[in-house]
Amino acid sequence: MSFPLVRHRRLRGSAAIRNLVRENALSVNDLIQPVFVEAGHNIKSEIPSMPGVYHFSLDRLEEEIREISELGIQGILLFGVPETKDAVGTSAFHEEGIVQQASRLIKKINPNLLIIADTCLCQFTDTGHCGVVHHNPETGCTDIANDESLELLVKTAVSQAKAGADIIAPSNMMDGYVHAIRAGLDAEGLEHVPIMAYSVKYSSAYYGPFREAVDSAPQFGDRKTYQMDSANSREALREAESDVLEGADFLMVKPALAYMDILQLLKQNFDLPLVAYNVSAEYSMVKAAAQNGWINEKEIVLETLLGFKRAGADIILTYHAKDAARWLKNV
Repeated sequence: MSFPLVRHRRLRGSAAIRNLVRENALSVNDLIQPVFVEAGHNIKSEIPSMPGVYHFSLDRLEEEIREISELGIQGILLFGVPETKDAVGTSAFHEEGIVQQASRLIKKINPNLLIIADTCLCQFTDTGHCGVVHHNPETGCTDIANDESLELLVKTAVSQAKAGADIIAPSNMMDGYVHAIRAGLDAEGLEHVPIMAYSVKYSSAYYGPFREAVDSAPQFGDRKTYQMDSANSREALREAESDVLEGADFLMVKPALAYMDILQLLKQNFDLPLVAYNVSAEYSMVKAAAQNGWINEKEIVLETLLGFKRAGADIILTYHAKDAARWLKNV
């Protein structure tokens, strides 16, 4: 049957009807707030390219954790900015590293808040790369040593879990990273700790503000030999399948906004919880437009986050999480 017997507007006629037939919903339970901690004292410093997002020193961290908790957000993604860096990212896996110290502190403030530890080396190495760099003086070529980097990533994951991290989130895109970390955790009696795999992480221009936030821009070259080519989608299935077989507990797509097709592709092919990472430039563009009065920030953000849900995301990592939690209370 066609018009006039079929009238699609019948199901849009009132707010009550629209609520009854709504296919997707956004909840504060879907949201994870990234948090940045750094060495020092009495620091609450706004990141210039990310309005409303701050660096916190340990002695100022409690105010942020309590605010997040009071908003009903149940998890944070924890990033650390170390005091010193070296070629192998030693401070990433040091027992008194900034992430390890912050994790222990957060568990004292709110034991029920999920700590998801970003497990990578880029903000801890003096090269800004996510692994160990090898230079070949004969050829002049540079490479990121995959298997040697895995050993350091395992040490980092184990130290983070022992310090209180509830979930390990490896973002390095080294081949075999899930298998190596799973084996390392299990060997230390940490088999209960899940792995949130950055399964499909593209080499993207959307990471710019984040790299400023953690001072992790590569000092030479780029990350295209280990992060994915943004033109590829079938490759995303291969990457995700490897992580599933190696023991991942979550799959992630990063960035999210320009890759909703990839979210949907993974949702259709795998049954693990799916995470969308709404990354720094996606956040900063909205903030800049809102500050100029060009958009309605609340409506844009909630529509975008709902779009991630519609595309298949079960969980959304977003710098908008605190604002969205406030707005959702009043929706």
